[in-house]
Amino acid sequence: ALYNCTIMNLDYDNIENQLFLEEERRMSYLGFRCLEISRWVVCGWIGFLTGLIACFIDIAVEELAGFKYQVVKENIEKFTEVGGLSISLLLWAVLNAAIVMVGAIIVAYFEPIAAGSGIPQIKCYLNGIKIPRVVRLKTLVVKVCGVICSVVGGLAVGKEGPMIHSGAVVAAGVSQGRSTSLKKDFKIFEYFRRDTEKRDFVSAGAAAGVSAAFGAPVGGVLFSLEEGASFWNQMLTWRIFFASMISTFTLNFFLSIYHKNTGDLSSPGLINFGRFEGDSVAYNLYEIPLFILMGAIGGLLGALFNILNYWLTIFRIRYVHRPCLQVMEAMLVAAVTATVSFTMIYFSNDCQPLGPEHAEEYPLQLFCADGEYNSMATAFFNTPERSVRSLFHNQAGTYNPLTLGLFTLTYFFLACWTYGLAVSAGVFIPSLLIGAAWGRLFGILLAYITPNSVSKWADPGKYALIGAAAQLGGIVRMTLSLTVIMVEATGNVTYGFPIMLVLMTAKIVGDYIVEGLYDIHIKLQSVPFLHWEAPATSHWLTAREVMSSPVTCLNRIEKVGTIVDTLSNTSTKHNGFPVVVQPAKLCGLILRSQLIVLLKHKVFVELARSRLTHRKLQLKDFRDAYPRFPPIQSIHVSQDERECMMDLTEFMNPTPYTVPQETSLPRVFKLFRALGLRHLVVVDDENRVVGLVTRKDLARYHLGKHGLEELQLAQT
Repeated sequence: ALYNCTIMNLDYDNIENQLFLEEERRMSYLGFRCLEISRWVVCGWIGFLTGLIACFIDIAVEELAGFKYQVVKENIEKFTEVGGLSISLLLWAVLNAAIVMVGAIIVAYFEPIAAGSGIPQIKCYLNGIKIPRVVRLKTLVVKVCGVICSVVGGLAVGKEGPMIHSGAVVAAGVSQGRSTSLKKDFKIFEYFRRDTEKRDFVSAGAAAGVSAAFGAPVGGVLFSLEEGASFWNQMLTWRIFFASMISTFTLNFFLSIYHKNTGDLSSPGLINFGRFEGDSVAYNLYEIPLFILMGAIGGLLGALFNILNYWLTIFRIRYVHRPCLQVMEAMLVAAVTATVSFTMIYFSNDCQPLGPEHAEEYPLQLFCADGEYNSMATAFFNTPERSVRSLFHNQAGTYNPLTLGLFTLTYFFLACWTYGLAVSAGVFIPSLLIGAAWGRLFGILLAYITPNSVSKWADPGKYALIGAAAQLGGIVRMTLSLTVIMVEATGNVTYGFPIMLVLMTAKIVGDYIVEGLYDIHIKLQSVPFLHWEAPATSHWLTAREVMSSPVTCLNRIEKVGTIVDTLSNTSTKHNGFPVVVQPAKLCGLILRSQLIVLLKHKVFVELARSRLTHRKLQLKDFRDAYPRFPPIQSIHVSQDERECMMDLTEFMNPTPYTVPQETSLPRVFKLFRALGLRHLVVVDDENRVVGLVTRKDLARYHLGKHGLEELQLAQT
């Protein structure tokens, strides 16, 4: 969705010009307290609305998927008796393809940025990269409808990942007090209409999305910290935690009403792993090496998944870039998924007794004897969330090893093929499901080959949980936040240490082979993403080697025609311009967006002198234009106006961050990463401008030669 977009950077450093300082100095202590209260109110609304969206998605998926599986189940049972199961297969495949077609059409034709989970895009946003349309209302609507179609359509996807993107969009909209899509301004929260404030609220929205998805408010806070936020402080932590708690409470409350158990708040997330209690949570010291081994297996399988998906994504970039082809591919994957699922169920002879305590939602008898059901159908003929729960909690002996092995193999490749389609979908649940299957298989095999005194510890559900964590960690490479999410989702802290070991091992093994899935897709989208640290071998580089030069500078009092020509120059897309006084001595920095607002309002020296009642430009004028500043082509400047002069003194940032030419690259990198800078001016000993460092300059050196070759290959 992003390969042909113009990607810009965000200004996480406040522009402390005269207008900003005057407003701050006029504000009283009470005014600042009211602003702080407003931040808490906004975070509360973010949590509440994110919880409502999660509730809507969950109810829609449950109702529509329940109807679909009931229709297909009745059809299969009918034709099992009279013959002609091919009709049941055709019905299943057509239903899946038709539902997925709807989801793919709205994504491919109406809002391509809504494809996938959205987590790479939100990571980029929090990193300081402005990806077009990523936090718009239209994106949210398409995301919600698309993920419902994807899950109901039977694809190997989950609805949890897109909740993070949905929460971020809610946060970006609520915090601005208006909707630019609906052209409705509520005239509230105007102070928050800048990148610095908006970033903090988007962090809260992403955390609220995690909290709603997994019922893990602490995990949501840690996810925002680990995966995105370039800035953090104590008060931000409290506000994000507050939004996460409100989100999970809202979802819990409304789902309790839906399930006719008003007030029962025991199912806090979209995915409920169930409670691990009694003997199932016990583990022995000798199992620690086994858990580490499972982490290594998860890292290897995750690396294989990422490599296959990487080359598949490059293939899609080259050959499946037209919307009609993207819709056809999504329908093909949906039909193939149904066909493979039906074939696996049809040829499986793994029959299990259907007891009074069975947890299967749609048990299929097929060719099993009366009072039995097909065990393979428990994994395939169900929503992925219910399949995960059954693998965690079904009793030992529910699945035979062949069933688990075949399911792991087929679902692995189906999930790998599915991620990257033009549909809204997440990879969390498919990863958990794959890992739970091979983890349960690991536990069964361990029970076979160990003595009775040892095999009593080999509970299949326990190893299913560890396998799920290993597989997910091997694919997405999250450690701290994922550990807490898994602990919160299971409702038991006993497995905290094993899960931490497994995730660390999976990350170490996987990182040795290839990057995490989200980082791979960020690289393929050609965005200047900055990681936590500068490259290890970059100390020999200085600002002189990475800066862009010569630099386009503007005089403190500049001719309007020069400014218009500079902004209209298509060969350079600079977004920041050093302001100088002769001879080229730095006195400030001004942004493209500021210049456009000044031109739009015709803040010229001659006009200001001739109009006695001319209104002075205020920060409100810049906030009203934020974030969709008009393009320079839409601003009309007459020939006479081109000869006017513009005084930039009042609007430029007089104290931009600067570094000398000899500053090391790691130091430059740290300034960008920690402060969220967009531009860094390089000066000589006499404070003359000699260059400008941008995020693209740093990202280019961070990739290195090998990374650049891969990037060029993807862009070809």
